Amino acid sequence: MRVRSSVFASFCLILEVLSVALFLRGFFPVPVKSSFSSKSKLSDLPAEPFTGSSPNLSKVPDPLFKRVVIVLIDALREDFVFGPNGRKYMPYTRHLVERGSTHSFVAKARPPTVTMPRIKALTTGSIPGFIDVVMNLNSPALLEDNLIWQAKTAGKRMVFYGDDTWVKLFPKHFMEYDGTTSFFVSDYTEVDNNVTRHLDSTLKRDDWDILILHYLGLDHIGHISGPHSSLIQPKLMEMDDILKKIHGSLILKETEGALPYLLLLCGDHGMSETGSHGGSSAHEVNTPLVLISPTFKRKVGMEKPPTVEQVDLTPTLALGLGLPISQNSVGRLIQPVVEEASLRDQLRFLHLNGHQLSCLLKDSMPAYEKEEGYEQFRVAEKSHGNWLKLVVEGNTSEVLNSMGKKVLKQYLEALRVMSAALSKQMGKYDMYSMVVGVVLVFQLLLLLLLAMPEALSGASEVDLPVSSALLSLPFYLLCLLLFSVHMLVCTSAESACYFCSLSWGLVFGAVALSSALLCILVSMAARKGAKPPGKSPSRASGSGWSLSELDILLLAGTAGHTLSLSASSFVEEEHQVWYFLLNTLCLVVFQDVCRKYFRERSANIGVIGCSEDEDCLPPSKEGDAVASPLTDLGVTGADSERWLALATPLLTLACCRLLRSLNQTGVQWVHLPDLGHWLNSSEHKTVLSLLAAMSLALIYFLVQRRCSLVSKIALALGLLGVYSYRAAVGNVVLPWQHSSGNMSKGTMKARFVYVFILGIFFTGSKDLLRSQVITADARLKSRGLWEIYSGVVLLVALLFRAHNLPVLCCCLLVQSLMAQFIWKKLHYDAAQTTIMHYWFGQAFFYFQGNSNSIATVDISVGFVGLESYVEAPAVFLTALSTYAGPLLWASHLICYLSSENRSSVAGCPAG
Repeated sequence: MRVRSSVFASFCLILEVLSVALFLRGFFPVPVKSSFSSKSKLSDLPAEPFTGSSPNLSKVPDPLFKRVVIVLIDALREDFVFGPNGRKYMPYTRHLVERGSTHSFVAKARPPTVTMPRIKALTTGSIPGFIDVVMNLNSPALLEDNLIWQAKTAGKRMVFYGDDTWVKLFPKHFMEYDGTTSFFVSDYTEVDNNVTRHLDSTLKRDDWDILILHYLGLDHIGHISGPHSSLIQPKLMEMDDILKKIHGSLILKETEGALPYLLLLCGDHGMSETGSHGGSSAHEVNTPLVLISPTFKRKVGMEKPPTVEQVDLTPTLALGLGLPISQNSVGRLIQPVVEEASLRDQLRFLHLNGHQLSCLLKDSMPAYEKEEGYEQFRVAEKSHGNWLKLVVEGNTSEVLNSMGKKVLKQYLEALRVMSAALSKQMGKYDMYSMVVGVVLVFQLLLLLLLAMPEALSGASEVDLPVSSALLSLPFYLLCLLLFSVHMLVCTSAESACYFCSLSWGLVFGAVALSSALLCILVSMAARKGAKPPGKSPSRASGSGWSLSELDILLLAGTAGHTLSLSASSFVEEEHQVWYFLLNTLCLVVFQDVCRKYFRERSANIGVIGCSEDEDCLPPSKEGDAVASPLTDLGVTGADSERWLALATPLLTLACCRLLRSLNQTGVQWVHLPDLGHWLNSSEHKTVLSLLAAMSLALIYFLVQRRCSLVSKIALALGLLGVYSYRAAVGNVVLPWQHSSGNMSKGTMKARFVYVFILGIFFTGSKDLLRSQVITADARLKSRGLWEIYSGVVLLVALLFRAHNLPVLCCCLLVQSLMAQFIWKKLHYDAAQTTIMHYWFGQAFFYFQGNSNSIATVDISVGFVGLESYVEAPAVFLTALSTYAGPLLWASHLICYLSSENRSSVAGCPAG
């Protein structure tokens, strides 16, 4: 069955999307939710577990605090307060931690460490999923049970100033608010001044119960210049002064006999060593939690803060304010906060928290009664009832006090185990759905690899043995086998499985598809073995598979990488796989070069002509779209070409080794210093400036030869604008610039570059349209594609940080050398060239410093040339910068194949 390449590609794309979606459905578990659609109410609270006949207390104990002020500093790392620099960064806060009436903790946030999921965790007590990262861009109203809704229902008057994510999540909940956008990271001054300007008037008033302040400036500084920037200390000292002002105002308003206040300092997440967040490194998940209140005992010295979960703050605040705990909260009460209350009230707080967790446990686990935490809670509840009976009877012995403390410990242990079990439920994967998704993806990958030579051939058709596969006996046997496996897995699964919940029709379709794909793959492989492809210089001649070492490497490497993604450790350190594959590829290419130029031609040295069976190397023609820049330097001749071809794989290896040292990535070793950190330090700004200037000059040299005169001028001015922009934002210095004090946003200089980028795009698009509409000129089409490509290069140069410009430079250099001396001269076919471009694109993604962690996404590039937050261009620029490596190699592949098609058409004899 012959199908067009476009139809085949569309079929593979649709199935690939469905397979990946099935895998992701199993990889991202459904969050633990209560089955009750309504929210917690005071009337639903359980009574005290009293075993006698007296009436039980069924309400929450009286509130512990009258007023609560929450100061949330975005991206506040734990070591900014508790670390060695804490006294220098935040002296007043550190003094309170060491000598004041405070309780200090290290609050551990769960990934993803992004603002909106963290706010949800703080207010609901639940653990958000990774899908909330997407929702972070445009947060919808939060409908599930949460602390803010409970406070509003109880009549608490709330005021909010800061990140407008709160306003989107909780519309109409605050009696007064002023929100600021959190995405315009270039601003770290006005975004905080907009919060602080309300403080004086608000603190003087008595018409509020809860004040929430969310400061964003520290997070923005981290995105711009990292946690070790010179801007960090002034910003933290500013935050320290604000906390001092609030604390002083609360002390002055404190009255005799009234309930005390609670001042709470916390962070939503931390900050990685690169200044970003979203991952699970210690600096990203560990945040300070400082509770300040006159009801706490005064400290006598610095103590190591204990670790709590960030979600533990939700039940603690709810019970401290006399509110019900949110239904979906997996947090447990922070016991030191209520230790000054009576023992009966403490046990009542723990009982309410335990009852809420046990209800959530019932809803999320079928065998909840066998859970250790549930059994411990029932034992503690029974002991609590016995203790309470003795209290009501008037027993005041010391034994009673000891018994009460023992019950308290039982409750704390039960809460710990139940909270851990519910949190662990979030990490359970649907393995069956994941395996099915991976199997389908792997089968499609093999199908693409086997069909790629036909799909990219001149006929643009693929011959798929569909009929023979569907009518074969193995197909029906495979269907029966897979159905049996499906029945076995679904009947023996202890937890819910998404693939098992699908209708039998969909399951039958998936089983039949997988069986058919396997039969088709076997038929295509057998056909390839029986009928070897046409001769290629890079392939071994003879019967059988006729696969060269390069073919085997490309097939095995691509398939092996896909299989490696089934292990989380390989996903975390995926860059190591690509570095290994790329180094191996360079060595195999080096072997092909040696074989071609030295072994196969050793008998023909000095012979000008070539025999019928010999591979002739056509000389490069003037104006060739892929002409090497080295020809501009006068490097010509067969000997020079031979040695340059030999040096290309080795030079590529050297570039890859240099770029590996530039940016540490992954998870395990990302904290280690690298060349990028060294270049970005203030002491080495001159070195970085010289390196950036040299890189931009070489980028122009590598790109300009394919452009028209107008585009060459625009490219040169654009690259000058890139350097001027980096100088304006303080990354590099200009020769006449003696100090770096005059930093700006560089908005006008960035817009200056955008003008030239649009001009190059316009010139390239014009040539492309002329070649398609007015005249069928393949040369004009090729030039148009290369000019659009040069515009993309200029845009990437603008978005890349200064220390990453060598990555772009090496990318272009490797592309030029490989195109001139490897792909063209060794006559690699379109399939081999395509897979090699894919490998290089993936490797350069990691050379940029990216990883599979959200923390490595540099969102500051989304605001290059923007004065305010505009969602569409910000998202586009951020995505373009993040995936610049794969994009540049994919674009180069299109331009290269177009140029090669033009050359082959031009070389064909007429008629």
